[in-house]
Amino acid sequence: MNLQNRKRPAITKLVSDQKIPKFFKAKQIFERPCIGRSYIEDTVFKTLNRDLLKNKIKPDMSIAITVGSRGINNIDEITKSIVNFVKKQGANPFIIPAMGSHGGATAEGQKEMIAGFGVTEETMGCPVKSSMEVVPIGKNAEGIEVFIDKYAYEADGIIVSARVKPHTAFRGDYESGLLKMMAIGLGKQYGAEVCHESGFHNMAKNIQLFGRTILDNSNILFGLAILENAYDETYRLEGIDSSEIFEKEPELLKDAYAHMPRILVDDCDVLLVDEIGKNFSGDGMDPNISGRFIRTGISGGINAQKVGLFGLSEVSHGNAIGIGLAEAMTERIANDLDLNSMYMNSITNTTFSATKIPMIMESDKELIQVLIKTCNEIDKENPRIIRIKNTLHIGEILMSEAYLNEIKDIDNLEIASDLFELEFDENGDLW
Repeated sequence: MNLQNRKRPAITKLVSDQKIPKFFKAKQIFERPCIGRSYIEDTVFKTLNRDLLKNKIKPDMSIAITVGSRGINNIDEITKSIVNFVKKQGANPFIIPAMGSHGGATAEGQKEMIAGFGVTEETMGCPVKSSMEVVPIGKNAEGIEVFIDKYAYEADGIIVSARVKPHTAFRGDYESGLLKMMAIGLGKQYGAEVCHESGFHNMAKNIQLFGRTILDNSNILFGLAILENAYDETYRLEGIDSSEIFEKEPELLKDAYAHMPRILVDDCDVLLVDEIGKNFSGDGMDPNISGRFIRTGISGGINAQKVGLFGLSEVSHGNAIGIGLAEAMTERIANDLDLNSMYMNSITNTTFSATKIPMIMESDKELIQVLIKTCNEIDKENPRIIRIKNTLHIGEILMSEAYLNEIKDIDNLEIASDLFELEFDENGDLW
């Protein structure tokens, strides 16, 4: 989608007189339990060293280890540690990308996606086997056929590694986590499509039904649950036997909710997001932060009248799912779009709202101006604007001058700079 050199002087003239306010840096302070990167391997070995878990790994077994599509902090070190643990037991580990339809629903695309996280055959010291081929393993309690990755099915054992956190489109005892990794990640595009077919309002139920069928009919050995703090740092790694997943995952989800960050004001006129991407959220930007959900009936995040997007992460490889949840975006994003990847993702999950094309603005400056200008019933001379790097990193944010007095009485929100003007280059883009 190439929009270069398509100037729109009438739009430029229409919004050029819109004032952009001054900003200041603000620091949001959250609880920060953390496992340092140098302690990751020791922690993984410690949590997996229970007899219930390690005794399932026999010498010469082939062991599949899952890696998903999310940008999980330390995922390379965590995965490498699992590989090393398996090798120490005398078995033969290999890695499989487990991400439903992501990566353009191709084996090469999924392998490339985890390579962007530093997970390659060279860095992990074991094979990476990527395939979109799936194998039926049984029917769930509603009679629906359940599938898993061919390589996982053929392995002597599977270790499910996944981050546990609130989901972006449904609520339940099991959201993003081990069961979802089995039901949708291991199910590849076909399995993900079947699981999504009845809609997100049934997803909490389907995660359990599909997950139970996989646990009962496959060779899942155990899981490694990864939890992150409000600063996107690893704070908990929990080895869970396959027999314990249904019991323990809901408690882990409650813990994840307790450490979920948020923007510490309830609303704004304009929310500006520097970067969206699949590595930040399945929806490009986490609606638990942005307040923009792909379906009704779910609440959370900030209440923003308008949302604008500046860029797309490189590791998303053009999958800009989430742009449809904003009012406007830059030409940079438009020129990077891989519509095949986006539409494959949307068709699989049966929801189109996140892939609709918003208004495309010629420059960063015009994007900000048009969003302020089109807000209703606000003080356009002193608008309330928040700018974040992405929805995973909100420890430091920018706030417009209108918030200066408002946040003084808000706990855990501190003013961290003097007021300053946003700086734009000769093209109107932010420095």
